[in-house]
Amino acid sequence: MKVLGLESSCDETGIALFDTDSGQMWQRLYSQVEKHREYGGVVPELASRDHVVKAAPLIREILDEFGPVEEIDAIAYTRGPGLMGALMVGASLARGLAWSLQIPVLGVHHMEGHLLAPMLSDDFPEFPFLALLVSGGHTLLVEAKALGSYRILGETLDDAVGEAFDKTAKLLGLPYPGGPELAALADQTGNSRFTFPRPMINRPGLDFSFSGLKTYALNTVQQNSPLDETTRAEIAFAFQRAVVDTLRIKCDRALTETGISRLVVAGGVGANLCLRRVLSKLAKDRGGSVYYPPPEYCTDNGAMIAYAGAMRLLAGQRDEAVFDVLPRWSIETLTEVGG
Repeated sequence: MKVLGLESSCDETGIALFDTDSGQMWQRLYSQVEKHREYGGVVPELASRDHVVKAAPLIREILDEFGPVEEIDAIAYTRGPGLMGALMVGASLARGLAWSLQIPVLGVHHMEGHLLAPMLSDDFPEFPFLALLVSGGHTLLVEAKALGSYRILGETLDDAVGEAFDKTAKLLGLPYPGGPELAALADQTGNSRFTFPRPMINRPGLDFSFSGLKTYALNTVQQNSPLDETTRAEIAFAFQRAVVDTLRIKCDRALTETGISRLVVAGGVGANLCLRRVLSKLAKDRGGSVYYPPPEYCTDNGAMIAYAGAMRLLAGQRDEAVFDVLPRWSIETLTEVGG
């Protein structure tokens, strides 16, 4: 089965084609970073308009490389969660194309795409596993028992990890998107005179909170202004270590509570090298294993949607003719499928 995947939940237009027989993937990705940079964050209306402009040409690029559009067997698209207007662009295009070709179409959960993204690497996990899903909009600890059988163990009560990175980076005068910029700045030093709190680690449960950490960063910046380069790097280092330590502690606790030995780390923040080093050591110390998507599949992309959709389509799942998008959609509401 050859499945075309469309991702348009936020500010990346991702198009991919996945062949379930050969495992081959064709992918195109357009990032709107430059368009939103001057505003310091994503502007939903601009994001939606850019998806309209970019999606169809990216599909054409893939088809020029792959072959006739009539050879596509099914289409998967991001149904949610995400920005309403952006989701509608992908859904409308996917539905219209599927209707014209008279082929099946399926709306995919964005976070299930991230959760399954490590399956696109040569070293992939078997169910059950624990998934840490960390991005600009989400921070989730999920027990994945089988495809579609997910239980949320913990989630953020306020800012997501990626959002906290971006906001703290802005305090340090770094350009948007700030997460990678802050990580690069932190890598310029091996220590820091500052010690940031590790939020909620002394409370029971597995939920997260990062808004207070962001406020602590703000106070630190104000107390040490004007910032020289050394101070900026030390603040970035202290902030990143606090976030990574918090995620490590919660992952360690979740692995112990569930008795699971396999950990998946996915989402845009999953590309953070400091986080990867710390969680890889955690898994090794526990005698378990940790899995990451290939770097190109950490950020939002069409490949993860094509793959997640393909797994459900192969199991016989299809959407009704009437559709909607779900800007808010809990991963726990998904149905388990075989395969």
